[in-house]
Amino acid sequence: MPRRPIRRLAPALAALLSFLAPAVAAERPVKIGVLNDMSGPYADYQGQGSVIAAQLAIEDFSKQAGRPVELVSADHQNKTDIGASIARRWFDQDGVDLIVDVPNSAVALAVANLAREKNKVFIGSGAGTAELTGKQCSPNTVHWTYDTWSLGHALAKALVQQGGKSWYFLTADYTFGKDLEGSATEEVKAMGGSVKGAARHPLGTADFSSFLLQAQGSGADVIGLANAGDDTSNALKQAAEFGIAPAQRLAGLILNITNMPALGLEATQGVYIVTPYYWDLNDGTRAFAARYAARHPRHAMPNDMQAGVYSAVEHYLKALATVTDAGDGRAVVAAMKAMPTDDPIFGKGRIREDGRKLHPMYLLETKTPAESKGGWDYFKPVRTVPAEEAWRPLAEGGCPLVKG
Repeated sequence: MPRRPIRRLAPALAALLSFLAPAVAAERPVKIGVLNDMSGPYADYQGQGSVIAAQLAIEDFSKQAGRPVELVSADHQNKTDIGASIARRWFDQDGVDLIVDVPNSAVALAVANLAREKNKVFIGSGAGTAELTGKQCSPNTVHWTYDTWSLGHALAKALVQQGGKSWYFLTADYTFGKDLEGSATEEVKAMGGSVKGAARHPLGTADFSSFLLQAQGSGADVIGLANAGDDTSNALKQAAEFGIAPAQRLAGLILNITNMPALGLEATQGVYIVTPYYWDLNDGTRAFAARYAARHPRHAMPNDMQAGVYSAVEHYLKALATVTDAGDGRAVVAAMKAMPTDDPIFGKGRIREDGRKLHPMYLLETKTPAESKGGWDYFKPVRTVPAEEAWRPLAEGGCPLVKG
């Protein structure tokens, strides 16, 4: 057979392959990994609830992303080595493009470093430490829902204004708890208050009696619970048994809707919280909560961190439509920063240069049993904290990405 016709076909075949290559690349599934505590003290506060929220966002916005989207999840067991090992395997072997949620600040910082090394995307919703947008900020990280600076400063300010001038802290003994205590302490002292001391407890503590006795003996106006999840619930339950309130006010710095069914309103009277999301704030928050509860095995309402996963995945998928390579984490985060945020969870907002997602926060107070309509009706709004007041000023974080 003559070789000439084959040579004539070569340029046509190359052109065809060149034409098909972008279509093949575009069809590579985008993979999202929800990494959190599925079995420990934070399991109810993120866990499968965050997976449900991510799935809802994928169902709503995967078409807008212009490519198939797959979801995986794993339990980091609140151990940095396990969380980092999962993240590395996801990035290196399983083709995961985005890791989202990641409560436990030590694990979150490790995942953020890996995302930067591998040029992937990390979005913290359950993660608390403000270091993610401070000295350890990264062009591959967005801190989405809340942080220790915002919760500590906003709640401390509200309670000092109401007369809570002296504080004592019960603090989870790891990065998150220490950051939360530090932020609240800064605000208390800035407003002329004082801190009488702190007791550090291990993650997953069951018996808070010795810590509560120390706090009670301090005579502080406010006992600040710089912890989360089951630790907060256990401390509040035992504080009620000890009769600490109303002589001393209890401040749950990260108390949320998930804690409330086990605690009840009688044990949480007069408690204030600061949160970016509550299911009953407006029509948009109620509509999302109804969809989420219908999927949840116990028909629970979402907390701010679970709702934040929905919001974060939504914006990520919208940004994918504007980039050519979903695997280029820095380009994806840059596209996310370039687009304003707008969703039923947090309303309108934006992502700052340091990776901090900006939206309002809300000061809420627990309802009295007489005010509550039952079910999940636990809080009432007191004040909206505008975005410009809710977050650490950009110049104060020390993020190397911020150009002076």
